[in-house]
Order: sequence, then C-alpha cells, then structure tokens
Amino acid sequence: MQNVVPEGDFSSVPPLVDEAVAANRMPGAVIQIGHGGNIVFRQAFGSRKLPGEPGLDGSPSPAEPMTEDTIFDLASLTKILATTTAVLQLVEQGKVAIDEPVQTYLPEFNAGADPRRARVTLRMLLTHTSGIGGDLSHQGPWGLTAADKADGIHRALTAPLEFGPGELFHYSDIGFIVLGTLVEKFTGQPLDTYAQDNIFTPLGMTDTRYLPAAKACGPHRIIGNAIAVDAPTSDPAECPDGTWSTDLLERIAPTARDEDTPGINPDFDRSLRSTVHDPTARRMGGVAGSAGVFSTVHDLGRYAQALLDRLAGRPSTFPLTQSTLQLMTTPQQPGHNAGQLEAANNAVREAIATAPNTSDPLLAPNYPAINGQDLRGFGWDIDTAHSSPRGIVFPVGSFGHTGFTGVTIWMDPGSDSYVIVLANVIHQRGGPPVAKLSGDVATIAARALHLYGS
Repeated sequence: MQNVVPEGDFSSVPPLVDEAVAANRMPGAVIQIGHGGNIVFRQAFGSRKLPGEPGLDGSPSPAEPMTEDTIFDLASLTKILATTTAVLQLVEQGKVAIDEPVQTYLPEFNAGADPRRARVTLRMLLTHTSGIGGDLSHQGPWGLTAADKADGIHRALTAPLEFGPGELFHYSDIGFIVLGTLVEKFTGQPLDTYAQDNIFTPLGMTDTRYLPAAKACGPHRIIGNAIAVDAPTSDPAECPDGTWSTDLLERIAPTARDEDTPGINPDFDRSLRSTVHDPTARRMGGVAGSAGVFSTVHDLGRYAQALLDRLAGRPSTFPLTQSTLQLMTTPQQPGHNAGQLEAANNAVREAIATAPNTSDPLLAPNYPAINGQDLRGFGWDIDTAHSSPRGIVFPVGSFGHTGFTGVTIWMDPGSDSYVIVLANVIHQRGGPPVAKLSGDVATIAARALHLYGS
C-alpha cells in the first residue's frame, strides 16, 4: 500500500467523520485524498461490522474495526470503473461507435422497429439521456431463488422509454445493463472476466473484482442468489483462475440486510457480505454493467491517479488513450456546447456569494449550478443533482460519481487531486446518503491544499 505523504492541514476531517459515526449515520468509513501524485491523507474511521451482528460463522460477535484495506461494495461506481472503460476500449478498437444507434449492435433493443428506440445511441446510454427508466421492476420471483442473468438482460433490452431520446438527463441503471451486455457481445467474455483482465489487472488493482456467488471458492453456501458464509477453515482454499476466494470475506464490509421481496426471497433479512447489494445486479448473479464491483480505497486511488496522469500526458497504465479520456471526462450529453462549463462556474460563484448554503456552508446552494443544465461525461458526473461530492472549491469541470451503498470518488485534473470516501452507509437502516459528507470532505481537502485561492 502506498505511503501517505502529509501535505496540508486535514485536522477538520476526522471530527466530521467521527460525528457521523457517533450519530449512527454510518458504521464507519475510509477516506483517501490524493494530490500531485501523492497520497496526502488516508484514514479509517469507526467499524465495518457493528457489535452483536453476525460474524463470518453466522453467530453474534464483537465489532470489527474499519481498516484501510477494507473492501467495499462500490455499487454504481461499477458504471465508470468497469462498464464505461470497457465500452470506450471497444470504441478505440473500432468495434462500436459512440453515435451509432444501440439497435445496430443489439437488435433485440428494438425488435418492434419503434422509431423512437431507433434514435437511442451509445452516447445517450453513456450520458443517461436515452429516455430509458431508472431500474428494472423487482416484483415477482425472477432471479430470487436462483440468479437469472438472461432474464435480466432481456428485461433491460426491452424496457420501455419513459422520455424522448436525448431530451433530458434521467439516471438509468437499465442503460448501463444494456452497455454491459454490449461489452459481453463484442468481447465474447463475461463482463467480470473482461474487466478483470483488461482494466483492473493492468492497473494493478489487486483487491478489485466482481464477486459473483457462482464463482466463490472456499467455505460458503448460496441461498437464493446470495452468499451465506460458513465458518472459515484454517487452511486457505486453492482457488483456480476465474474464481474468487472466500478468504476475502474477512476484509469485506457488510453492506446491509437483504430487503428484496419478503415472502419469496430465501435470503430475506440476512446480512449481505460479499454479495452485491443492488437487487438487480444480485438477481443477475452479481455481475451487471450497473453494479457488482468491490474494491478498496487503495485500488480506487490507483485508478484515479492513473486516470489523472493519462489526462495530463504523464506516463500511465490507464487502459485508455488521452484523447478518449478527454471525451470521457468532459460534457458529452446530446446538445452540449463549449460554453456550458464557464456558465456553470459563473453561476456557482454568484450563488455562493449571494445565497450561500446556510444548512451546510461547505456545499454550494445548488447542484447543478444552472437548473436544467445537467452536465455528464461518458459515465462521469460533472454537474447534476448528484454532484455534491464536488464541494464548493473544485470547479465545475472536475468530475466524479456516487454509489448508493455510501461510496464516492471525485477528481480534479486542474489541481491533480482526488477525494475518495468509502462507507457502508446503508448498513444502518435509514442511513443518509454519503454524498453531502463527501462534499464537505472535498471542500476541506481543497482548502487544506490551498487550491484555487481557497
């Protein structure tokens, strides 16, 4: 694990996180801040498992402290770490084109020759402007008693349009399930295998992977579509290639209790630990374009720094070219124009000066800065309602993403900085999203590093 090179005064960060832990807003968290190619702050807070909850043998056990090498369910960070990166690799290889209709590559997407669906392009899927709804229905038994990826893919490919293609930003898990299906079709590999071999391994992300229950190796049972942990053995299992060892369970943070469909789900109310929380991805066997990847703050830092290095033209192992990354990380939604970033930054400055956020002074009063102007790169969030992890110092034009489980990453190429906050917020029922806390941390980090005159 890369050492921390202290820079700046981050003393305001621990009290902020400790307060959230003490208020039962989350069991714990791990935070890492990078700047100028160095890790300038990294710390674990609280617990990854609360006292009295089931341990690995299923029996109540003491609390497990959060550690810097804890593995988290990354939820929607999967969309950019795995799916978007993989799709853009296909673009670089000339196998697909950004502005080509989805039906060109996946005819099942428009089997009925609907003229509206014929207009949906890969660009629209990547920027959440396709008009497709947010997520698949979880009514009924599909994928509950046994994972059923084929049914999930069929449901995604045939999901109705709720808005006109290209008309507005509407965050969609379904669109990224379709993109994951595209990757599998053109690579001839399961998405988890392709991402491991072509993204995570080249980047040296040794603790990053999908964790499909069917590929678990070592003591475990599968109940419905979820891993049920058995007592670990003293001798680690010899696991073949293409599987993952349940020895990892000791470092994986329990995410939440399984709340998917009582009365049908045989795993209902059991603690999810190593099983993806997202119900759709879980019903699909733990591997989807929308969710399913698990990782550590260390590995995400490697990803972030490699991306920033490639963008800056420095030596990098990031598996995309600089020109592709420039497209990935700048506004790419249909109808975007060069003046949108400047307009958004002007709006941020004016809003902070005239009507600051009185409930949280470390955040801007509005995300996005201009109502109705949602800015997305390919995969990455730039300025939408989900952009509060940016804080108030990093400019619009920096980029990041959130994950429902309580994870965020935000990067700023202008200052060569990133902020990563990983927590298992939803482990405690009613836990609030971590995005605002992440934004507070980002503001503190930028000020500690004296960025942009702060």
